[in-house]
Amino acid sequence: MRAPRALTTLDEVDTGDHVCQVLDRTEDVIDRSRAFVADGALHGDKVLIVGPHLQGGSEFAQLVLDPARLDVSLLAAVRREAVTAGREGFRSLRVLRHVRPAFPTEPADELLRSELELEEFAADTGAMVVCAYSGAGWDPSTLDQIACVHPHHLGSRPASTAFRVYRAGRKGWAVEGIVDSDGSLLFGTVLCTLLARAATVRLLCHTLEFFDAAGMSALADAARHLPDRKVVLEGANETVRLAWKLSGFAVPDIPVVMAP
Repeated sequence: MRAPRALTTLDEVDTGDHVCQVLDRTEDVIDRSRAFVADGALHGDKVLIVGPHLQGGSEFAQLVLDPARLDVSLLAAVRREAVTAGREGFRSLRVLRHVRPAFPTEPADELLRSELELEEFAADTGAMVVCAYSGAGWDPSTLDQIACVHPHHLGSRPASTAFRVYRAGRKGWAVEGIVDSDGSLLFGTVLCTLLARAATVRLLCHTLEFFDAAGMSALADAARHLPDRKVVLEGANETVRLAWKLSGFAVPDIPVVMAP
C-alpha cells in the first residue's frame, strides 16, 4: 500500500507519487522543480508541465499546457498524455502542475475534485505528479484541504492536516490520522466528492486513529448525500466500530457498512 511521507527534495519523487509542494512568495516554480523535470530525460519519462504563463519549462518538457486552453478536463488531458507516452516508448509520465490562487478561478471544492482525480491517476498508472502551489494569496484552509488528499508533501509550509485520504492501489481509499470536529467538514467534503464519482467508496481505515461524533456525523451525511450510494469502511478498530453502533448510526437508512 502507498504510504504518506515527507520529502526533503523532489529528487525523492518515485513512480506513483503525488506530491504537494507549497512555494513561498519569492520562489519560482521552475527553479524549485528543475531537478524533477530535468530528471525525466535521465529516467526515460515524458515530462508534462501544466500551468499558466510558465517560463523556462519548455527546455525540459515535451509538452507545456495552459489549463485555460484545454479542450478537455485536466484529468482527460493527463490520461491522454500517459497513453501517448506509453506508445512513444517512455517509462512513465512526469507531471508538474503549477496552481496559483488567481488561476484557475475555480472554487476550493473544484480544486479538491481535481486533486482527487490526479491522486487516483498517479496511484493507478504509476505516473509522477507534483502539484506546486504558490503560497502567497492562498487561504490557509484551502491549502489544508488540498494537502489532505496528497500522500506526499514537500515545501516550506508544514502539512498541518490531521488526516489524509489517499488512493490505496485499486482497492479503495486509505484514511490516516484523526477525523474530529476540526476536520469533520473537510472529511465530509472529500467523501462527497468521491461519492459523486463512484456509487460505492471503500475506505481502508487500518491507520485511522480516531473518529469522534462530528466525524461520524460527517460520514453519515456524506453517505446520504446522493441516492444509491454506499460507503464501506474496512479495518476500522474496535473503538470506532463500537462508537458508530452506540451513537445510533448503524441503521438501514445510513448506507455505511463496517467491514472487518
